[in-house]
Amino acid sequence: MRESSTLILAGGTVVSGGAEPRVIQDGAVLLEGARIGRLGTRDDVVSAFPDAEILDTTGKLVMPGLINAHTHLYSALARGLSADIEPSANFTEILEHLWWRLDRALTIDDIRSSAAAGALDLIRNGTTTIIDHHASQVNIDGSLDVIASTLESAGLRANVCFEVTDRDGPNVRDAGLRENERFAAHVASRTAVGDAGSPGDPPMLAASVGLHASFTLDDGTLDRAAGLASERGLGCHIHVAEDRADVEDSLGRCGKRVVERLESRGVLGPRTIAVHCIHVDERERGILRDAETIVVHNPQSNMNNAVGCADVPGLLADGVLVGLGTDGFTASMFDEMKVANLIHRDRAGDPRAGHGLPGKLCLTSNATIAERLFGERIGVLSPGAAADVIVLAYDPPTPVTAGNFEGHVIFGLTGWMVETVIVNGRVVMRDREILTVDAEAVLARARERALALWGSM
Repeated sequence: MRESSTLILAGGTVVSGGAEPRVIQDGAVLLEGARIGRLGTRDDVVSAFPDAEILDTTGKLVMPGLINAHTHLYSALARGLSADIEPSANFTEILEHLWWRLDRALTIDDIRSSAAAGALDLIRNGTTTIIDHHASQVNIDGSLDVIASTLESAGLRANVCFEVTDRDGPNVRDAGLRENERFAAHVASRTAVGDAGSPGDPPMLAASVGLHASFTLDDGTLDRAAGLASERGLGCHIHVAEDRADVEDSLGRCGKRVVERLESRGVLGPRTIAVHCIHVDERERGILRDAETIVVHNPQSNMNNAVGCADVPGLLADGVLVGLGTDGFTASMFDEMKVANLIHRDRAGDPRAGHGLPGKLCLTSNATIAERLFGERIGVLSPGAAADVIVLAYDPPTPVTAGNFEGHVIFGLTGWMVETVIVNGRVVMRDREILTVDAEAVLARARERALALWGSM
């Protein structure tokens, strides 16, 4: 279909998202360029804009594009990895045997292919915005530009950062800090001239200052990263207390738990993402709340690594903003929501535990997180918000209402139902066909690079 400045998605069941979602049967969403113009019934919207292009969504579900609050695109070529990888008995061994070997082996071509292949998976599963955390310890300079340009070509909105660490020595650490600083300046210059779209469009690109985790970072590195983030008006993006080893290291270094240590170095704040926060205590939850720091829950990855499960109900009860990510484990936020629904009930032995949690994290909190990082309303169908919309082939045997929508998310919706994806008003997939890049060529190249990467490991 042609790109149009005015497009109406008409006839489907429209779910607005947001803290107080609306459900409109036989509804319509007007897209005016890169923003949502209006919501209403089909008759009302179509009659008010008779010259607009129409995309018929009769019998479909129309909802905001999903946001992934923490992922690692660089892991895309590790799926089905065939290499001489020693079995790992704990989390630190998983890092040493697999992920730190992988990030040192990545070439610029691998980084590009990982981002391109990962973008296809995300779009096909209805994700329109990601917050990515990148590592490629041998190829650092310019790596974030490669990711950003690749995602932009595919049509994804992204916040991108480089994982700074002291584990590979001072030269690699310094290069990582420089890459974050250089990329942040690049993003600021794009924003000043209207990003890649028309002036006033919601930005497609944002930056954070990436950090690996407390146990691979010296105090001086934390200070420099926090200073850089403050200078640029950004937050940090760091794994926090994912495993008990992180806590033990922090206590051994300075007698403080991980969140306490990060607070003392100036790392926390409203734009900082503290990923996982599994092994945090009540005092640390209070610090996260008072600093307005973002926490991101990644249940599938945590289960896979056998590191435990964050006390998300406790974090929410204490007033912490908690979002949902996949940590690179999957491209499907629908799958992640299903697991988030189940894991807290299972751990508590109480079917009441975590009621309403997946929708709050993914459909509400992630929109708040994106707004903090991009400075625009994203993840909600509301006039003036970014025109990020997905259409699903979902025509259930039971009614969809504002009160039961989360039940449909958990027990009905899946990523393979996503048919059409629109980001910033641009149709990037229609009828499951990617329109922005040659998907077959992307995947063929990714398979070539995967074999070469596995061989180098």
